[in-house]
Amino acid sequence: MKTIIATIFIIFLSFTAQAQNNTADVKVETIEMSIVTETTNEIKSESNTEVARLYKFKNSRIKRDLNFITKANRAKMA
Repeated sequence: MKTIIATIFIIFLSFTAQAQNNTADVKVETIEMSIVTETTNEIKSESNTEVARLYKFKNSRIKRDLNFITKANRAKMA
């Protein structure tokens, strides 16, 4: 009985969802632009230098945290 009521409810919801009319016409205004044949090249002399870190030591904190080993990864003796 419960499944019959649930299927009827789902069918009722699907019919009500299809019956809604939400088709609003949206009109877009178009802009007419002309073609430009002359181009100018601008070169910006500002350069941003970014810093990248290089870790020289094998036991640095980030490398140690990224290469962690759990007890489950170790080989077991039979």
